[in-house]
Amino acid sequence: MRLANRIAIVTGAGSGFGAAIAKLFAQEGAKVCVADLNGETAERVAGEIGASAIAVQGDVTKQTDIERMVAETEAAFGPVDTVVNNAGYTHKNQPMLQVGEAEFDKVFDVNVKSIYLMTMAVVPKMRERGFGVIVNVGSTAGVRPRPGLTWYNASKGAVNLLSQSMAVELAPDGIRVNALAPVMGETGLLESFMGVPDTPENRKKFEATVPMGRLSRPEDIAKATLYLASDEADFITGTVLPVDGGRCV
Repeated sequence: MRLANRIAIVTGAGSGFGAAIAKLFAQEGAKVCVADLNGETAERVAGEIGASAIAVQGDVTKQTDIERMVAETEAAFGPVDTVVNNAGYTHKNQPMLQVGEAEFDKVFDVNVKSIYLMTMAVVPKMRERGFGVIVNVGSTAGVRPRPGLTWYNASKGAVNLLSQSMAVELAPDGIRVNALAPVMGETGLLESFMGVPDTPENRKKFEATVPMGRLSRPEDIAKATLYLASDEADFITGTVLPVDGGRCV
């Protein structure tokens, strides 16, 4: 059991990458808070996991909701030692000048501010215990950006860099921080990333940009997250790990 006795919060865990991460964490021995804006999907995933999971409905852009996620996890299982900041959002693939201010704000609130709020909620207690693991889900968009996603690309560039900065600052406290950089994935956001209908023909155009010939899948991201969260990676911090089939090469 690679995460035995761990207590984790996974945001955006009601579907896609987050659901796969939460389920794999539980299989490997962790107690998991399945946190999601959609309470019904969070309950469904937690129910599929069983007694080692709880569901918490909440908005990662709101401090009170983040604090409630932490408090309910602690009440159910004990102190949180592992966090996966997976919740994400994108504007539709389109020219940068067509993205309105409200949409821009939402992208940065969900993708960047949420990590700030979660850090404020969990790091002080991790510091007290001298141990913690944080995995932030960035993107290849922050390494090798695609046209039409300028503001999303920028938000994921921020996630990638802030993960490295957090790692340097928190290393003396026994807290590891890493990021994942998935290539475009088979999730509910795929059509927004593509900017065109999700048809087999349109998928092929994007798959052709990945040397290994396919998009990322939830299980790809879950396995990489498990590694970074586990003790197998206990001397790894500050990395941005591409899970991209060679897209960033």
